[in-house]
Amino acid sequence: MRAAIAPQGSDLSVAARCRALELPRATYYRAQPEAAEADMSLRSLIQQTAVEWPAYGYRRITAELRRRGHAVNRKRVLRLMREDNLLILRKRRFVHTTNSDHRLPVYPNLVPELLVTGRDQLWVSDITYIRLLREFIYLAVILDAFSRRVIGWALERTLETELALSALRMALAARAVTAELVHHSDRGVQYASLSYTALLKERGIRISMSRRGNAYDNAQAESFMKTLKYEEVYLREYETMAEARASIGHFLEAVYNQKRLHSALGYVPPAEFEQRNTQPVSP
Repeated sequence: MRAAIAPQGSDLSVAARCRALELPRATYYRAQPEAAEADMSLRSLIQQTAVEWPAYGYRRITAELRRRGHAVNRKRVLRLMREDNLLILRKRRFVHTTNSDHRLPVYPNLVPELLVTGRDQLWVSDITYIRLLREFIYLAVILDAFSRRVIGWALERTLETELALSALRMALAARAVTAELVHHSDRGVQYASLSYTALLKERGIRISMSRRGNAYDNAQAESFMKTLKYEEVYLREYETMAEARASIGHFLEAVYNQKRLHSALGYVPPAEFEQRNTQPVSP
């Protein structure tokens, strides 16, 4: 191939030769031994990273390799992942667990008027289901909207209010409640319950809820749940509650918070983003 594109004694540029033969310039460079060797080296790095992070697309794979000190081009990573059939195909649908058919008080959506500039200004929450071998269990999470960090979570066999309350108590134990803090959720009965809203009011936290039937109002929490499903739940076959709790807990605390690159944070993990963007407290 290389001889056909670059015959001896030719004065034509690579671009001219490729145009004459109606071939892309990449074909010329891939035909060179050093280029092929470099491709094999990069392909090996990509495959190793894809095994470690099976739900990463080419953008996150590129970012991860750059964080590890490799100078890689995003288009080249995309090409090699496409050739090796490593691109993610997402086919499963996300299932909602919201029951807003109740007569409990609901609260206005405060999120559009907020400008989130730091941690503990806006917490967002949601609930999803997890399928075990013989039953369904339910996960409630609370995220800090600034860093997308999981700050509270709970896993139970029922959708009772205690599920959401357990996640909220974890968040309250781990974080500081600021004067401007807003808690946002959908209108589900768990979040509208008197015990849940009473705890928020007791701690001086303003309450915000999505508009009825508008998924975009709680987009951050729902986006996180999709990440959890594709990068943890769909890759496992939990048999017991204990197994699910251990595996999901590890993903939330050790993987998602500490290692997983987040595109909205400039491809750094939530914990690192908080560390970079937290102002030191004056003595």
